[in-house]
Amino acid sequence: MGLLDRFTQRLTKTRAAISDGLSGLFRGGRTIDQALLDELEELLYTSDLGSVAGELTQELARLHKRGELKGEEDVRAAMRAKLLELLDGSGGGDPAFDSKPYVILVVGVNGSGKTTSIAKLAHRFQGQGRSVILGAGDTFRAAAADQLEIWAERNGADIVRQHKDNADPAAVAFDTCAAALAREKDVVIVDTAGRLHTQANLMRELEKVRGVLGKKIEGAPHETWLVIDGTNGQNAIHQAKEFTAAVDVTGLIVAKLDGTARGGAVFGIHRELGLPVRYVGTGESAELLEAFEPGAFVDAIVSKTVGG
Repeated sequence: MGLLDRFTQRLTKTRAAISDGLSGLFRGGRTIDQALLDELEELLYTSDLGSVAGELTQELARLHKRGELKGEEDVRAAMRAKLLELLDGSGGGDPAFDSKPYVILVVGVNGSGKTTSIAKLAHRFQGQGRSVILGAGDTFRAAAADQLEIWAERNGADIVRQHKDNADPAAVAFDTCAAALAREKDVVIVDTAGRLHTQANLMRELEKVRGVLGKKIEGAPHETWLVIDGTNGQNAIHQAKEFTAAVDVTGLIVAKLDGTARGGAVFGIHRELGLPVRYVGTGESAELLEAFEPGAFVDAIVSKTVGG
């Protein structure tokens, strides 16, 4: 099964909202007019495209006025082109892994899917033949470290954690890097507490973690990825902006896209933050973290049929 097929299969709610909704607008051979464009804009808003919805329908209206849109397939093709343009600079998936160990710091608010995404990343990198060590730096929430430890035991990954309340996350980061160097690991993935953007002290703590990583391993963290809950749609953008103002985020992971019809938020998130979407979570299983490919994503939610 190719990436387009997998996206189509797993992003069913967003596809139903956008692609099937578009088919519904044109049912009965309806022609393009202002009323149809207004309904399309409303449909796109309900799929959480936010300001992108208005921009997209304005472009469609312009093309229709010029006589370039004759029917449903023309609208789909124009939408595809515009949405791909909005995702320019996104995608890419895995980093170059041009340092050893390669250190990835993962941040995000509670409930975003951060810890699960870390487990999926480790599974992905191990499947590529890379050795992975995890740092259980979310010391605020014992369940997060327990969750990572269970996953690590099942899959043979190393993990560093402290079995005491309110342990210092920077100490966990230091110990993880020391273990990675001693054991010659390829990849270090460090979890962090699910910080609320209003908690300045926690943001300062995150900077301390970053400083410790850099002192122990030159250039670390090589990546800092922000996990965003796809079910939050446009509401995730404000939180994400606070993180990017405080931390040098290099990429995004959009989790839980399989469970929402609000996958259209990916377009606004990328544009508002100016950061590449690196991966999307499309299910609970460890393998259901896909490297983000804009063409496959757009086709999965806009095309009339798979490959169409």
